[in-house]
Order: sequence, then structure tokens, then C-alpha cells
Amino acid sequence: MPDLDLNLLVALDALLEEGSVTGAAERLHTSAPAMSRTLGRLRRVLGDPLLVRAGRGLVPTPRAVELRAEVRALVSRGQALLVPRAAAEPAELNRRFTLQTGDVLLTTIGATLVETVRSQAPAVTLRFLGDHLEGTSAMRDGVIDLEVGVTDHLDPETRTEPLTTTGLVGIARTGHPLTNGAPPTAEQFAAADHLAVSRHGRGPGPVDQRLADLGLSRRVVASVPSYPAALFLLRDSELVGLAPARLGTPAAEALGLSTFPLPVNLPEVVLSMAWHPRNDQDAGHRWLRELVRGVVAARAGKSALSALFPAESLPASNHPVLSAY
Repeated sequence: MPDLDLNLLVALDALLEEGSVTGAAERLHTSAPAMSRTLGRLRRVLGDPLLVRAGRGLVPTPRAVELRAEVRALVSRGQALLVPRAAAEPAELNRRFTLQTGDVLLTTIGATLVETVRSQAPAVTLRFLGDHLEGTSAMRDGVIDLEVGVTDHLDPETRTEPLTTTGLVGIARTGHPLTNGAPPTAEQFAAADHLAVSRHGRGPGPVDQRLADLGLSRRVVASVPSYPAALFLLRDSELVGLAPARLGTPAAEALGLSTFPLPVNLPEVVLSMAWHPRNDQDAGHRWLRELVRGVVAARAGKSALSALFPAESLPASNHPVLSAY
């Protein structure tokens, strides 16, 4: 049996993540020719081309797709094993963290988080992913380091920590009838044409149920898959939408939109962060969690949730506020 070269595992992880010889070389601080030779060696060892030419880029083979999650998990576990448990010195960190978060939160805390990381840990890179990996084994496999948002779809072993709660407000262009004068009645709110935000084109949500309890219904004339798209559409139309209070309003106000109180009561949403237990004692990961905790608290106002619920016993939340309104 040939000697095992763990450097090949690290190189394979970089190649599969980047999908590019040049990108993998830059990530591992080596030259493109050297990475190309490593790819050739990996192809011989595994008996598969792994990455094949498609136009100007490279695409993974079925074997590479099959290996990607397992390789990422192995490399992540190896890195965690070799990281000392001493307190993290951010200025000395040289890592990439992958965060999964919805676009509502990203538009609110993304810039502050990035700038804080830049000032404290210049060699740290943040990679933000959307929530398309929800319900998968991405966190268990090491693809995601930290998830921030509504965490009601996690594996049993996943650690969670509540960060804040948020209610909902209505949102529309400045000058819209619902934003002028007194707060709208339920009848006025239901009579407006509505815009929904839904990644998967979901149907009625809690707001429709509350209106139905009052014998009312609304007409959703359009739905879009992301919050930023909704903001621009609301700005240039007569439609009304919903946004998380505090966390969802800064981006809206930056576009000149106005908010108004809702005439129906909706449950508040618990926003949390979640991570795999293998990262509990990792110094760099603890630093990142502290950073996220502080940024969210600064944006949303200090929440007492952390004192009310232990990190492992966060109450489940099935509120689809960030994806189905």
C-alpha cells in the first residue's frame, strides 16, 4: 500500500471547492503549474479526471461531486484537530469561514461583520452562502461553519444559540396610501396588492391565516425569491410587503421605502446561530461566534434570549418570516 500523502487531501479539497486550478493554487499559496501537477497526481491516484474542461472553465465529474462533502469534512476535522485551544488572537488568524445566512440578515449585518473582520483579523476571509443548503448535511459535512438565521431544520447534535427576536412591519414606497396618516386597518391592509418573498414559491403564510380569522383575505400579485429584489420592486410599484422590524428596515429606508405597523398580530421570529459541536472549542470559531453575537446585538438591540435559554435548548421556530412572506 503506497504511503498516504495528506497534502493531496488538502489540494483535492481546494480544487473541488474552487473548481479552478488557478483558484486552488491561490488558496494554497502555490503556483498554478504546481497545482496542475498535483491535479494530475490526484487523477492517477483516484483513477478519475475529477475536473474536466467545459468552455473556459472546469466542471467536476460525478466522482468528484461524490467526494466533495466527505473531503471537506475530513480536511475541516483535521484543521480543527491541529488548532490549539488557547484563546484566539484574531490578528494571527489565517482562515476562511463559510457562513450560511438569508439575504435579509446579510443586507443588515454583512457590511459591519466584514469590516469588523477586516480590522481585527486581516487574513480571515468570509464566504457567505445563501440558504439553498438548508435541510442538507452541509454543516455536518463541514461545508458550513456557521449558520445565522431561523434555525428550525438542524441535525439533533447541532449547537444553537439564540441571538434576538424580531416582529414584522409593513413596507411600501414612501407616499403609498398605507404609509400616510394613521396606521392602516385590517380591511385597508387586506385590500392592498401584496408582494411576497418566497425562495420556493410557497403558498399562504401566517399573515393569511390571521386575516382569515378576521374574515379577510389579501391578493398576492407577485412573489420574488429574495428580499433585495422585493425592496426594489416595492420602491417602483404600488405593492406592499412585509419586513422584519429593526433588522429588515435599514436596507428599506436606504431605498426610500417607508414602514407601517401591521393591523394583525403575528408571532415573533427567533434568530439564532448554529454550528457543529466539533467547533465548540475551536478558538477561531469561538471568536467568530462572539463577533456575530456582537454585531447582531448592536443592530437589533441587546436581547435577553441568551439568558433565558441555554444554547442547546433553543425553542423550535417554524416561522417562515424570512422566506414565505
